[in-house]
Formats: sequence, structure tokens, C-alpha cells
Amino acid sequence: MPLPMMAFIRVFASIPVKGNRKAAAAHRSFCSAASLPASACSGLAPERIMEHKLYRAPPEVRGMTSLDIEAFTQTITVPALRVPTGVLNKVVKSLKKATIQRPGVPRVVQDKEESSDFRLVLLDPHRVSSPSSFSEAEAEALRSFSVAQELQNYELRLTYHNLKSEEVLEAVLPQGQDVTSGFSRVGHIAHINLRDHQLPYKNLIGQVIMDKNPGVTCVVNKTNMIDSTYRNFKMEMLAGEENMVAKVKENGVTYEFDFSHVYWNPRLSTEHQRVVQLVKRGDTVFDVFAGVGPFAVPAARSGANVLANDLNPESHRWLQHNSKLNKVEKKVRCFNLDGRAFIRGPVRQELPALLRGGAGVHVVMNLPALALDFLDAFKGLLHQENLPTENLPTVHCYGFSKDENPEADVAERASRSLGFPLKDRCSVHFVRNVAPNKDMMCVSFSVPKEVLFSGDQEQTVTFLPGGWRRSALQREQPTERILNRPMTRQSRGVSSSCVLRHGGPHVVQIPENTQRALARRVRVRTHGGKLEDELDSFHMTIHGAAAERRAFGFFRETAAKSGTLEGKQPI
Repeated sequence: MPLPMMAFIRVFASIPVKGNRKAAAAHRSFCSAASLPASACSGLAPERIMEHKLYRAPPEVRGMTSLDIEAFTQTITVPALRVPTGVLNKVVKSLKKATIQRPGVPRVVQDKEESSDFRLVLLDPHRVSSPSSFSEAEAEALRSFSVAQELQNYELRLTYHNLKSEEVLEAVLPQGQDVTSGFSRVGHIAHINLRDHQLPYKNLIGQVIMDKNPGVTCVVNKTNMIDSTYRNFKMEMLAGEENMVAKVKENGVTYEFDFSHVYWNPRLSTEHQRVVQLVKRGDTVFDVFAGVGPFAVPAARSGANVLANDLNPESHRWLQHNSKLNKVEKKVRCFNLDGRAFIRGPVRQELPALLRGGAGVHVVMNLPALALDFLDAFKGLLHQENLPTENLPTVHCYGFSKDENPEADVAERASRSLGFPLKDRCSVHFVRNVAPNKDMMCVSFSVPKEVLFSGDQEQTVTFLPGGWRRSALQREQPTERILNRPMTRQSRGVSSSCVLRHGGPHVVQIPENTQRALARRVRVRTHGGKLEDELDSFHMTIHGAAAERRAFGFFRETAAKSGTLEGKQPI
């Protein structure tokens, strides 16, 4: 006999789905399309679905936007068993699965006849409706304790505190719409991501989540996507105290940070541990987008030498704090740079000695929205001769994928950014499903020597007292026109070098022996403009051709004497 449609829907929704990401996503989409309550989509047995409905709040609370606790109070009738006090504990233990299970509701209450020799054991009305509802083992236990199986009715007063969070929210929100009861917890902070139809109830939702979860004293809503610059969420306070400085412990490591100004994802704990376990004592780790240190600090604790970087000044500050908090500040060097500037600067400077030393080198790039685009920074990173090529750095780069084959998609995008095929030279690891049809992946590979030592992707210009000299390959016209302009302004001669990249951010590097007066002028001239100062004024990132021209014009005025560009061809 064919099942009715709703019965079919509930049977399908109750099927547990494990181990298959695509099937799990389809299961969630089906349940959402069917407008089923949260409990119907969780793989629970039918009696659990019934329980959710029996304990529903009074219908008068529907549409409530400001929490009124008293409005949830009601009285229901539940079955009870009269048990002698002498065998009370044994009976309760034997009927564990049959007794009532509600937050704040006692399983044993005073007998209404106020006899000191008897107590009432409250039973689950879904599980027990008559003496025949007891299992054979339960009935045998009652007979052995000489307890009559005669049931009594007990009037139970249910309040807001006896309801689960999803029951409260399902009673309040419009029928047929999704109910938010899940959240991510960071220390004492619960953060949720409300949908448009839930926004009128946002303060009530925040209060319910705080009430129903001990230890949560602050609830915030993510009001926007992750900030593209600093990876922190824009947040709105929904309930509780405005204390955003959280303290969390992950894999035995303690972190403190201001959650409103940095990025932290509690769902990445396993991934942090997986990558750190790949690092051996004595290895060096370059953490390009370090955040507050979930890779850097545990790697240092395991004996690695760590250079950790983050563009966000707040992340940089808490990274330093967490290094000290976990007593690894001597093993972690912290930088506040753009990711590309970090690779072209500190990573480039340290790599030659590390390659000669033979120790393992890992580069972690956990910025899944953008990290794959930063891989081109490895092109031509090294130019020195006689460097070993057997133990090149291992990169762990994260990315999002909406492709049906996310492994192949991420590997292909990494290859495109590097300008070198990685098809058979990389491994791709599934991290987590972040949204329907959107996965977070990690591609790991050893940087190919053809990429690391290539020299055709950049041009080195040396500032000399007598003019500019181009010492690498000739570049495309936009940079060529800028470089061919004669320098006529006279200024103090400074020896310096500059690495130019055509297209995208350009990195201007001023070595430490450059006069600090010049560095101070760079900082003054770039403040508030298109030129962004990095690394104590010795690096800056230049965005766009106009900014590029301003930078070169400034260096002409301050770093060169009268002269012209020497040589029209590569030398």
C-alpha cells in the first residue's frame, strides 16, 4: 500500500545520513524544501518527533518578539507510578527509559496523599500510556519489587525553563519557516547567522540561546560576510554582556582574543591538529595568514620554528599575546604584512639558509576565499645559484569550491595560479562543508623547482647614485614606460633595491641598510593614500598604476641623483 506523501517525507527525513557529503547536502535540502521542523530532519525515531509536538508551548506565544517567560506556562497530564520509598531507587533505575525526561522536571515527586512511605515516579507519556506499555524486562522488575502497575494521572506544571530552545523558537516563529537553534560557541560567546525572516525575532532568539546554554553570556549575529581585508565578521549584539574578549582552549592550547576584531572558527580544531601533526621538531613553519595563532602556536609548542604573519593589526597583537600566553614567544616571530609581501619578504630571506640546512619547511595559507590567488608569489621567489632542490617547501593552501569535483577544482586553480601543473604532484584534503554545495578544501604540494627558481616573472631595479639600472628581463609596456622616464631631480644618493611585479599588488622592498629618514618619509607620504605602508616602513604594497607612478616618482626624488635609465635591453 503506498505511503501517504507526508508519511513518506517523514520516513525519508528520519533516515540517518553519514559519510557522504553529497547525500547529506541532498538530505538537508529535501528537509528544508518540505518545511519540516528541525527534529524531523535529524534522523530521529518517530516517537522523538511526537515528543517535540507534545511539549509544544501554548499557541498564544506565536509571533512574540520580546520574550515573556510567563506566557509559556501550562499544565499537562502525565502518567505516574506509585512506588514504595524502600525500593524507589531500584525502580527508577529499572524504568530509566520509561521515566519523563524534560529539562528541570524531576522524575520523582511527592505522593499527592502526602504519605512518607510512597513517592510518584513520573513517566514519559509517549513511552507509557497503559500498563501494557512496559517492556517485558520492566514489567518483570516491577513484579520483583512488588510494585503495582496501576498508573495514576499527575498534573505537571510546565514553564519556559522546562522547554528546549528549539521548542521555544518553533512556537514563536511563523509556522513553516526554519528555526534557528544551532550556533557556534567561542568561549562565553555564541554566534549565529540569522536569515531575513528571523530578524524581527533576533533579540528573543538571542535571549533563548543564552538562557538554554549554561556558560553563554553573550550572543551575537553575523550581519555580513567576512570582511575581505581582515577576515573578521561584522556583528550585532543580540543578548547579554558586551564582552567580546574570549578565552578558548583548543587541542590543549589556550587562546585569548577580541572576537569582534579577529577571525576564529571553532569548527577547524581537527584541521589545525592535522596540519600541526605533519610538522616535525626542528622544522620551520611560515604561516602566511596566521590569525591569532591556531597553527603557529601549537606548531611552536611541538618544537618547530615559526614565522607567523597577519595583515590585521588586531590579529597580529593577539598572535603575539598568545605566543607569550603559551610560553613560545621565543619560537614565534610575528609579522604584520600583506600575505604576498610576507612571501616576497621574510619567506624569501629565510629560505636559502633553510634549504641549505636540510630541515623541513611548511608554508600554511589558511585564507580559503583568497589564498589560491596568492600562490603566484612563489614564482621566481629564489634566484641564487647552488641551492639544494631536493627538499623544497611544502605548501598547505586552503580554498573554497562549489564544483561537483572539489578536489580537481582546487588542484586546477592552484596550478593556474602557480603557472605549473600540479595534477600528479599534490594531495587534496576535504576539510568541511561550509554551505550547501560549498566545500572547504586543503591542497598540499611541494613547490616545484620550476616555479620557485623561475626568473621570467619579475624585474629587479637597483637604485644607484648615478641612475637606475635594470638587471633582469624587460617587462611589458606599462612598467617599461615608467622605468624609461629620465630622472632629473637631484637628491641624496641611496643604494636600494626594488622588486616590481606587473599587474596586481607590487611589492617595494627597502633593505634595512636604507636610511631611516627615507623610511620615515615613505610612511608620511603613504598615510591615508593609495600606498599602504608595511613591515616597519621597509615594505609597502602598491595597488594600481597610478599608485605605482606615485611610488616611483617619490623614489626618484629621494633616492637618485641626476641621470637616466642605463641600458634599453636586459643586462
